[in-house]
Order: sequence, then structure tokens, then C-alpha cells
Amino acid sequence: MKTSRVVQVVLQLTALGVALGAGRLAAAPNEAFLGRWALTLPNGAAGWLEVKKEKGYYDGTILWGGGSVVPVSSVVITEDSLIVTRTRDVPRKDAAGKVVRTQQFTEAITAKLGEGDTLQLTLLAPKVNGTAYDSAPFTGKRIPALPPRPDLQKVKFGEPITLFNGKDLTGWKAKEDKVESAWKVEGGVLSNLVPKHAPGTPAKRTANLRTEKEFEDFTLTLEVSVPAGSNSGVYLRGIYEIQVFDSFGKPLDSHNMGALYSRITPSVAAEKPAGEWQTLALTLVDRHVTVVLNGKTIIDNQPAAGCTGGAMWSDQLRPGPLYLQGDHGTVSYRNIVLRPVVK
Repeated sequence: MKTSRVVQVVLQLTALGVALGAGRLAAAPNEAFLGRWALTLPNGAAGWLEVKKEKGYYDGTILWGGGSVVPVSSVVITEDSLIVTRTRDVPRKDAAGKVVRTQQFTEAITAKLGEGDTLQLTLLAPKVNGTAYDSAPFTGKRIPALPPRPDLQKVKFGEPITLFNGKDLTGWKAKEDKVESAWKVEGGVLSNLVPKHAPGTPAKRTANLRTEKEFEDFTLTLEVSVPAGSNSGVYLRGIYEIQVFDSFGKPLDSHNMGALYSRITPSVAAEKPAGEWQTLALTLVDRHVTVVLNGKTIIDNQPAAGCTGGAMWSDQLRPGPLYLQGDHGTVSYRNIVLRPVVK
């Protein structure tokens, strides 16, 4: 976005009553805004914001519904307000629908501290045609500090619960009520069979699948087969995605097979080639995640700082279902067994 547009954003903030007047410039920044915040976005989706101070300046990262955790463009803190800006790419197309260039738009997020460790936020976003700004309120809640790393040798797990019976979808349901499901059971295998589509056309979106029951902390084992180029995910408690992806032979990345999506990169590559059955052992205890892929520990009891893209909600303390991502591609699962933590 050009500088003039950024200036327009600041002018709009002034109209909202959160601009920086001369008196406020002299006041000390309110560092109560620092920390991690669970967001409920204007459309109801889950988001996440971290505001931090490093080497004398303020910075931050954000998760806006889907996708990855990314850096924000700027953070400003006054005595009573937080102002965060982020940029997004807007494609510009010609009359034939071909993208001729991509323009960056800057969005501003302003926040005031509320009662009980909450934030009252407003999103100020330019319309894609550049004619005006849309304003939308939303909320945030401070995430409690992460507990110490648990001693998994002392954690007690209960009796195994077989989540998939190998015969039908008993105990499961589509996560989205109004989206067609492509999940089928055949030969002891639970598969998401995405309909074929013509080259150059987008794939049809199909439903994710979730357990009817909800869980707190647990260890989970399963087998998964992902075809070449396909993509899925296993969401723990409905909010932490363990990536399922054909990443065999790729450099280590936080978007590879077994990663806590966009948050924790596997320490070693343990994928098998596409189409082979692979084993996952996933443990979630006290907001710490362990992933064992094909017998190798690739994430070792590491803290989950917040939800991942596609989370059902942003509250990390709330019990939730196991859900399998079905809107990204064909995938198959079997032998899904969970053992809950016994307190």
C-alpha cells in the first residue's frame, strides 16, 4: 500500500477516537497490552495475537482465521490504546479475469483494554476497490501463561478408546452442517474422497470430520496415508493442527508432515513417500505437544503458544473434539485410538 493510504488509515483512526494526540505522545505506553491474546474475529473465526517488546521496540505476530502465524507490519502502544497494522495482498485482474498485478493493502487493528483481561478491538480495512474503509468490532482474551513442561513419565493415561470402529462413521459427524461430506468407510479405512475436477478449475470444497465426543489432554495413535500432492490435518482438541502433507524429501518446515502447523517445525524429517501408510503418535498435555512420526520423535514436548489456522475456537483451555481436515484433498486414516489423561 502506498504511503498516502497509510496516512488515510491514521486519519480514520483519529475519527474513531484512538489517534495519538500530543498529550498522549508524552505518556508512557501501557504495557498491559503485551502478551498473547486469543481472538474471536469479526466473522466468528478463531484468531491469535502476540504483542512483545524486543530490544526496546514493540513487535507482534498474528493468526487471522486460516493460514499461518505471520508477523504484523507495526505495533504502536499508547497509554490507553494498542494499534497494530498488517498487510494483505489483493490481486488486480483485467477484463478477462487474468491477474495483472498484486497490490498490498494495509489494515489497522485498534484495541482498548476491557474488564477481566479482555480486549475490545476494531478492524479497519480498506475496501478492495479503494473507495472506503469497513469497520468491524471483535474481542480478545488474554491467554494464561504456559505451564511448565510436563513430565510425561509421571502422566497417567486411561484405557484406550477406539474412535474409529472400522465399519462406519459411528461417533463422527461432519464439522460443517451445510458442506457436502466426502468421507467414506471401506475395508476398515476411513477415507476422504474428494471429487475429481477439471484441470484449471478449483476443487470442490468438502466437509471436515469431527468426533462427537470432546476431550481434554490425551495421547492419540493413528495411521494415515496421503496421496501425492495431497494435504490434510489432525486437529487436537479442535484447535491444534498436526499437519498431514506429502512432504517427503522436502527441507524441514513448519508446514511439513507432523508439524504443529506454522508453529513448530519437526526436528527431523521422518516422512514416508506419498501413498504409504504412516504412523502418528500425538500427545497433548498442559498445552505441550509431542509428535512421533513413523517411530521418530519429531516434536518433543514443546509448548503450543496458541491455536492454529482453522481452529474451531481460540480458547486453549476448552475441551474439544478430534477433527480431521477434509477440505484440502484426498486422505485415508485407520486405527485411531485415544487414551485420555487420568487426573
